[in-house]
Amino acid sequence: MTATDNRPSTPATPQDTAASERQVVVAAPRGYCAGVDRAVITVEKALDHYGPPIYVRKQIVHNKHVVETLAERGAIFVEELDEVPEGAMVVFSAHGVSPAVKQEAKDRGLRTIDATCPLVTKVHQEAKRFAREDKQILLIGHAGHEEVEGTAGEAPEHITLVQSPEEADQLDISELDNVAWLSQTTLSVDETMETVNRLRKRLPLLQDPPSDDICYATSNRQAAVKQIAAHSDLVIVVGSANSSNSVRLVEVALEAGAKASYRVDNAGEVDPAWFEGVESVGVTSGASVPDDLVQGVLDLLTEHGYPTATEEKLTEENLVFALPPELRRDLRRDTSGD
Repeated sequence: MTATDNRPSTPATPQDTAASERQVVVAAPRGYCAGVDRAVITVEKALDHYGPPIYVRKQIVHNKHVVETLAERGAIFVEELDEVPEGAMVVFSAHGVSPAVKQEAKDRGLRTIDATCPLVTKVHQEAKRFAREDKQILLIGHAGHEEVEGTAGEAPEHITLVQSPEEADQLDISELDNVAWLSQTTLSVDETMETVNRLRKRLPLLQDPPSDDICYATSNRQAAVKQIAAHSDLVIVVGSANSSNSVRLVEVALEAGAKASYRVDNAGEVDPAWFEGVESVGVTSGASVPDDLVQGVLDLLTEHGYPTATEEKLTEENLVFALPPELRRDLRRDTSGD
């Protein structure tokens, strides 16, 4: 006869109950967008095809890990073209450059590959068209950001920078007439529209760009973080400090209801003190972040007793951009010559 254990079962401890109530949600979409993927692949293929060194003006994308990885392969990142030897190959970053930079490269006999995101190029084209129509352009963006410098360089005499809703209220409009607005592609959607609405109150005939300037990836990642932030005690955003869209994700998460939100470059920057009293954690990443950095944060959460993450998907992203034409040309030429 089999013995029966009639001992009472051990009741769950408060720690067990707390652990069972914990959850981790990872947002989708997150990470690389089509423009970032194109830019990173451009440098990788240039290194493979032409051999190192390949010079890159500014960071190819705003992510420390990506830049360090490419540097290990032979990419040399410079701030300005005068650091590039004459005749060398230089890649322009995903954020775009002004016509003056392109002319400087030509004057110095540099070979160039333009990895500007096509969605940034679209804003450049809009700036040139508005300037040809002799419109004054209010460019919503952050001073000093490479993308803003590139766009403003297309029509500097026509462009006035507006950095916030508060600046929109303070703008001297006494001499503004025939005005249109454009924006940096990586801004907070909500704050940008607040800025536009305040401008329009003062300039009722303010003209919109032909289509949204804030890129699909920025909009999607902000909408996705809103979705998870509403039920998260803590939201961790993976992305570098100079990544505008990553910094915005922290702000959007807090505005959407997260009790706390922090940006980290990688799991090594996560402070375990953040987990005190936290049951629900949301995780996402900016548009220039490789997914292995996100996985590192999820692994860290598991080490601290959190369950395997579940993914909340807002939408699918299937957009792919072709490589820059000058690189495609050289790759085809060598293939056909084999």
